[in-house]
Amino acid sequence: MITAVHLALREILRNWTRYLLFSLVVALISVLVLFIAALGRGLLGGISEYIEGLDADLLVYQDTARLVTSSSRVECETRGAIRNVEGVQDVGGLAFASVSIVRSETAELLDVSLIGVEPGKPGEPPVVAGQGLRRKQAREAIIDGNVAQLLGLKSGDQFTVSTVQGGSEELYTLRVLGVSESQRFNLSPSVFVPISTWDEIRPKALLTAPQMDPACNVVAVRLDDPAQVESARRLLEGRVEDVEAVDRTTAYESQPGYSSIRSSLAIQRTFALLISGLVIGGFFQIQTLQKVPQIGMLKAIGTPNYVVALATLIEILFTIVAGVAIATPLMIGISSSFPPSVPIVFELRTAAMAVGSIFVMGFLGGLLSIRYSLRVEPLIALGLGA
Repeated sequence: MITAVHLALREILRNWTRYLLFSLVVALISVLVLFIAALGRGLLGGISEYIEGLDADLLVYQDTARLVTSSSRVECETRGAIRNVEGVQDVGGLAFASVSIVRSETAELLDVSLIGVEPGKPGEPPVVAGQGLRRKQAREAIIDGNVAQLLGLKSGDQFTVSTVQGGSEELYTLRVLGVSESQRFNLSPSVFVPISTWDEIRPKALLTAPQMDPACNVVAVRLDDPAQVESARRLLEGRVEDVEAVDRTTAYESQPGYSSIRSSLAIQRTFALLISGLVIGGFFQIQTLQKVPQIGMLKAIGTPNYVVALATLIEILFTIVAGVAIATPLMIGISSSFPPSVPIVFELRTAAMAVGSIFVMGFLGGLLSIRYSLRVEPLIALGLGA
């Protein structure tokens, strides 16, 4: 072991410029892999964030909607029937639309998801500043942290929402009651209002009077026993007609674009890792070819094969560690420079998985050079054999 470490360190110090340059190459590859991982977490989180964090155990859709939120419509009477099913603790209607907030200083528009919820029911997000919704019919809102950061809003402030109703633009003023953590839905920051207010200000093809208890898109269901999700789902579908109930994971994975984004990013990540393995393997293969006489000399004086292999593994480990050490702060700096509207989320778990993949591919790529070094014949390498 000591001999292998000594040989590896001597080799690295003797050719430190070469190893430094290659560590920079590994760093660039690592930045690419980490960037893809952060982008994937940001994009998928932008679709699933609100549903994933719901204080509910089941989501109920219209059975013909195929779990597409915009295609589902659940009437008020159906919500009442769901509430009466055994094992259901509470329900809350959720309604979704897209509107724009008018930036007061520039008159530019910020597109947001307008989500109608029932105050105090499942679906209303917890606030980190201010207070939750209080009245069923009020032009009050909870904004998520992204909206607060982008517009500089806080509890007590007012903002203007622009929607299209009946072919003309309508403006509505809402007052901020509270601010929640990030609650993106369909890649947009979110604004939460009482469901009656949502029905009043949502975009409409024809002007209609708002309803006291409008139909919603989805019903969030909280159970008495969250461990009985599957049995409660079957019971609910059996007792209530024309509905389909699923857990939160199934719900957000069924959102349009979720599967295609995940597949695309997985392919990109796979190709980046394959490139890293090929690059690292190619570098150390060239290194081994250049050191054939030295390897032959080591074997001629009795150095075991495992020492030669271990020295190469240490060199590979040093190169990857140096590259990742350079890439990590670089990636953090790059990700912090993006505006909040860019879905880049640098998480420890995601980064650790990406770095682990780089190490695995790096070692796999270096196995070819190790295999070649083990097959070197001392006499032939020294030019003394046939």
